[in-house]
Amino acid sequence: MGVPGISRRSLLGLGAGAVAAASVAGCAGPGTSSQAAPPAPPIAMRSGSFTSQFRPEEPTGWSLAVPGSTDGGPSGPLPVALFLHGTGADHRMVFDELDAGGELARHVARGGTPFAIAAIDGGETWWHRRESGTDTQSMLVQEFLPLLAGQGVDTGRIAVFGLSMGGFGALLLASQHRVPGLRAVAAMSPAVWSLYDAGRSDNFDSAADFAANDIFALRPELESLPKRIDCGTADNLLFSVKDYVKDLPGAHEGGFRSGGHDSGYWRSILPDVVAFLGKSLA
Repeated sequence: MGVPGISRRSLLGLGAGAVAAASVAGCAGPGTSSQAAPPAPPIAMRSGSFTSQFRPEEPTGWSLAVPGSTDGGPSGPLPVALFLHGTGADHRMVFDELDAGGELARHVARGGTPFAIAAIDGGETWWHRRESGTDTQSMLVQEFLPLLAGQGVDTGRIAVFGLSMGGFGALLLASQHRVPGLRAVAAMSPAVWSLYDAGRSDNFDSAADFAANDIFALRPELESLPKRIDCGTADNLLFSVKDYVKDLPGAHEGGFRSGGHDSGYWRSILPDVVAFLGKSLA
């Protein structure tokens, strides 16, 4: 368990469906004429798996959601936002449980910048190199990005976002400057801590491992990068996230609103996160 005091069930946030298409309808307010909103574009869903040299113990699954045609239309291939999942989840969670494909369609229908969302399995690695030999950061950069380029998206314009363990991973990846073309980072309820103790043994191999991946110490590296950080006010991580944000250099979006460490809260903030990603990738 990566987050003390939070049930594994709430960290999983797993569903069982897949978003293939979405549409929205407008709703007129009092005293205005009713007018239908433009239909949301279809979302093309692709998925697959491969054997990664950086986590060869099991197949690595991935999913990709692209609004409209995969070539991005007249402006060329679409930029992409990489999603990093939390503890116990996999690449399907953001689409099955949070309806990221549907939200992406609604974002585009509202006139937002079209972009793709890609997700990949990271296991329980906390998105950094571990003593076991797994290295999910290298997997992302050296294997997944080339795979996505082969799927027709623009891997020269990238954002990264994640939740819980994946929120930590997104902030770490952005802080360590391992992704060329990175335009923004967003973290939903990131599992962050300023100090290492015995309770972090699942997250880090040792105090030295923690120090090498200390995102509090790496905060200055994010100064010029657009960033958004959110956390629910009933989340056990609230005070640690506030501590992280307190001395975060440069402007940042997000904040603290009612909610816990669960899919209900993440769904409630996803429209704002998707809008932030689209704006940053424009």
